[in-house]
This record gives sequence, structure tokens and C-alpha cells, in this order.
Amino acid sequence: MSKTRLNRFIAECGVCSRREADNYIKEGRVEVNGVIQKDFFIDIDPEKDIVKVDGEKIKPQRKVYILMNKPKGFVCTLSDEKNRPKITDLIKTNIRVYPVGRLDFNTTGALILTNDGDFANFLLSPKNKIPRVYITKLNRPLQEEDKERLKKGIILDGRKSKFEDIYFKSSKKLNYPIIIASEGRNHFVKNMFKALGYFVEELHRESFANLNVNELPLGKWRYLSLDEVEKIYKFFGSDKYDKKSITKK
Repeated sequence: MSKTRLNRFIAECGVCSRREADNYIKEGRVEVNGVIQKDFFIDIDPEKDIVKVDGEKIKPQRKVYILMNKPKGFVCTLSDEKNRPKITDLIKTNIRVYPVGRLDFNTTGALILTNDGDFANFLLSPKNKIPRVYITKLNRPLQEEDKERLKKGIILDGRKSKFEDIYFKSSKKLNYPIIIASEGRNHFVKNMFKALGYFVEELHRESFANLNVNELPLGKWRYLSLDEVEKIYKFFGSDKYDKKSITKK
């Protein structure tokens, strides 16, 4: 293997995304050849250098991709200070994977897990506008003027934010809007409605990156095929991936 940037190597080992690897380096959790390394721009030789994260030696893994229908009562982190059940507790695999983004503790639905940091960054990058489809239950019917405001854009966290679309399955279910969003900020859907005086009582992500969980029971998961990963890259504007690194399942 040729030399590679430290944060990329950490991501390729399935520890976390490349973005999160930068935080690990900043926090002094990464050692290279026995020395804590805080240089974001260092290149390492995977065949010669020994890299440890939190004292544990890491090495590249074959990449896997998983789609889960997340149930309520699980956190989307690899560790939790409250010792709550983790989403990875439901997955039986000898390869360490991590969630791409997060769903709240009591939010259900489509969640992608992987050990491929580049794929995670691709899905989370705002410039790629990866769609998320949410089914919501509000505490009261959504008013037409508020629907238009959310589609046009409101100021949230100091910047203009919007839903790509809002629609209803029935005119009798105006407190059950279906949302299409391309942003993945924490609590984004809930905070958008909260800004206009609504409370989200239930939230289910029906699909992420055009992968839906309609036929996947809550708490169940499956591997994504090479073709599914390839289609996501191509559909959303990139063919820069290594087919040989993708595990077929």
C-alpha cells in the first residue's frame, strides 16, 4: 500500500468517518509508532507504521455496508455515557461498523452503517444533497402557510434552512406530513417544526439515499449489495470508488 493521510487511514480501518478521525487526532487519541500524533496532515505507510487509536492497534478492513430499520430505544453511537442500548448491539458481524449520521433515541427508520469513511462522508456532505424521507406525527395539523414557509426556508441556527418538499397521504391527515430533506443536522426535522410552534410526537425515516425500509421489520438489517452502493454513488454524482473493496453479501 502507498502512503496515505492519517485521517483517511483511520477511516479505512473502520474506526470512524474521516471527519471524526480529525477529532480523534485533535483530542490526542491517536498514536503513530508509539508517539501521540496531532498533525492532521501527516502521511503514514500502512505497511511500516503502527497506528493505535485509544491504545488499540488498527488495520484496514474489507468494507461492508448495512441498511437497518432502527427501532426505538437505541442510540446511534458506539459508546454512551448513560449506558443505553446501542444500535450496533443489534448487528452480528466481526467487522466494526458505525452509523452514518444519527437518528434520535426514539426515532425509527432507515439507518446506514459502514466501515467506509469515504462513503459516510459522501452521504453526509451537504453538497451532494442526499435525500431523507421522513413520516412525521405532529401535535396539531400543519397549516398551509407554515408548510410553504418550511419549503421556502426559515432561519434555523443562524442560517437559512428548508425542506425539499412536504406532502400528505390524505387531506384528513394534516398532522402527518411526509418530509423530504437533504440536510442531516442533529434534530433537524424536529427543530424546523419547533421553530414554527409545532411538536413532533413521532418520527420515522422511511428512506435514506433512496434506500427504503418498507420491507425491513423494525430492528432488522441487511447488507447492501455492490450494485446498490454503486447506484448511490452514480445517482448522486460520483463514480470514484473502488469496486474491489466492496464486500458482496
